[in-house]
Amino acid sequence: MNYLEFKEIRKKLKMNQADIAKSIGVGTRAVQYWEKGERKIPETTAFFMSNLLKNEHSSGNQNGKPVVFSEMKIMHVPLVNQYAYAGYLVGFNDDEYTESLPTIPFADDVEHRGSYVCFEVKGDSMDNGSYESYLEGDILLCRNVRHDFWKSKLHYNKWDFVIVHKEKGILVKRIVNHDVENGNITLHSLNEYYSDFVINLEDVSQLFNIVSTRRKNNRR
Repeated sequence: MNYLEFKEIRKKLKMNQADIAKSIGVGTRAVQYWEKGERKIPETTAFFMSNLLKNEHSSGNQNGKPVVFSEMKIMHVPLVNQYAYAGYLVGFNDDEYTESLPTIPFADDVEHRGSYVCFEVKGDSMDNGSYESYLEGDILLCRNVRHDFWKSKLHYNKWDFVIVHKEKGILVKRIVNHDVENGNITLHSLNEYYSDFVINLEDVSQLFNIVSTRRKNNRR
């Protein structure tokens, strides 16, 4: 959803910026940023806006047929926050443990395929002050990369990664080289204070592409 669509829905609902902000649980300033196109509108906000419009039309003179502005699909994805890192390293293969994790909704207009987990960013190793940064507290929607794909060149020019390492724990990194023959990957931090280092995929339990990032509205 872009800023023009957002503003159009708000006007159709006959709500001002303060009213719509209260309805979707954000500050008025966030709405102002979205309508100027200065901030990306989160997936869940787009979903809630579409539902507000649908409910408005279904309760009005529309012959009982709801009008849907955008068909959004919701995934309820397990969330591994900073404090669950250690537990996840032990329990990620345990269905009972995975089911005990809290979930977080992610909305999109396409149906995602594959296995997904959300990770909360810990530390500042991927923060260089640019738009590419992953800040501490960001929520990352991640898609599992199947083990059979590890044997060929990873698409590291397209994605950043979350690596579940058997000894080093959960790492949010950029892969800058993949030595397929020896199974080594070189991990890079956006923050220049952290040096690149090499790990072997035999020491990795899981590998995830970072698909989407959710950031609090009061962050830069």
